[in-house]
Amino acid sequence: MATLTDMINEVSMNLSGYTLQQDRATHITADVAATASTIAAPITLSLASTDSVGKGVIEIDEELFWVDNYDRVGNTATIAPYGRAYLGTTLAAHTAGTKVTIAPTFPRFTIKRAINDTISAIGSSIFAANTTTITSNAAVAAFRLPTTGTTLNISKILSIAYQTLGASKEWTPIRSYRFDGNANSTAFTSGQTLSIYDYIPSGRTIQVVYSTNPTSFSTNADIFTDTTGLPESCKDLVILGATYRLLSNLDPARASMVSPQADETDSKRPYGSSQSLNKQVYALFNQRLNEEIKNQQDKYPIRVHYSL
Repeated sequence: MATLTDMINEVSMNLSGYTLQQDRATHITADVAATASTIAAPITLSLASTDSVGKGVIEIDEELFWVDNYDRVGNTATIAPYGRAYLGTTLAAHTAGTKVTIAPTFPRFTIKRAINDTISAIGSSIFAANTTTITSNAAVAAFRLPTTGTTLNISKILSIAYQTLGASKEWTPIRSYRFDGNANSTAFTSGQTLSIYDYIPSGRTIQVVYSTNPTSFSTNADIFTDTTGLPESCKDLVILGATYRLLSNLDPARASMVSPQADETDSKRPYGSSQSLNKQVYALFNQRLNEEIKNQQDKYPIRVHYSL
């Protein structure tokens, strides 16, 4: 099962292949504490090499630093007072031997953000499917959802069935019901109710299959299917979505270059050249999105039911 770390690595590999970009790197030779760099006590990084280090941004794990000055002899880099947790990244401790990426083209925290943005965006087209159960009661018509303390955030009911009496253990579909996602919160604490109008014997288990919005990642160890609620087949869809989002930033990054070296580069790869590639990746993303929509429509067909 793919974790967020696996997906970040895959997006990073895709972007490196598309751009032919090989970021320069070294590693730290001493631990770095999770403390801010100040004027009175600046943070100094011990590096294996400073050959490619200059003033600017470096990345350790998922934290960005701003290097204020460096020492080629002592192989150290001094971090500016504003240089820890640069550009909104998270201040963290780092252990000796960790990779240091110099001026990363696509920082890992931006890849993570692009992955989560893609998951949120595709929620308008495809859904995460889940199930819950309630117990029938002949004296109750409106059942509170969920039966546990956490809110399910149900978007739509996909199907309902109850387990019949007897040895057959058959699950009989329920045809007459109404879902209310804005129920009175005083009477129903979750604000979501399911009213069932078919006759069901008391004490029977009712299984509710519902759709909800995919959930974004929160930690790098989160597993894709468990966290988002999407099937494993959607993993490459999210990776393509994150890739096209990040590729769109390549041309703006070159727009302000004014130097002989930049002019030489632009003659081979003119400004706007990445947009054709971006369109290709976006087309692949849309193709996979339509395939997943069709898969969900086949798996969860529209079921006719009566609602009062």
